[in-house]
Amino acid sequence: MLYEIAKTVHVIGVILLVGNVSATAIWKLFADRTGDAKIMAFSQKLVTYTDLSLTLWGIILIVAGGYAAALIGGLDLIGPGWLLYGQLLFVVSGALWLGILLPLQIRQARAAKRFAETGEVPEQYWRDCRSWIIWGLIATVPLVAGIWVMIAKPG
Repeated sequence: MLYEIAKTVHVIGVILLVGNVSATAIWKLFADRTGDAKIMAFSQKLVTYTDLSLTLWGIILIVAGGYAAALIGGLDLIGPGWLLYGQLLFVVSGALWLGILLPLQIRQARAAKRFAETGEVPEQYWRDCRSWIIWGLIATVPLVAGIWVMIAKPG
């Protein structure tokens, strides 16, 4: 029973993380396409809020539930290849998020605060938006691959 609870916590974390990553990118894209500085600034503020509430909690639940399930199930955390590679893919995705996406989000949020009042969106914001989408897609690839590895458990 404890194993199933830990695995459920792990899966809920995956749902929170992947759901937020997907939904945030879509509504930010649509908000930016309006060209309305106030809508864009509000959207950018929500990117920060949802990262703190959904992404962060998704990560916490993935790690806590996953390691608890592995320990309860008596799994060697680096023994089975699928478990090792799943963790590595998760770390790669997280490193891209921390190293590239988060600084871009912070820069965009600061710019959005300014242009919400002036109404003028600077070109740097648009460059950061394009980079955020590109790197967000790149960071999602190892995340999705890690999910596949954890489900398929290839030999």
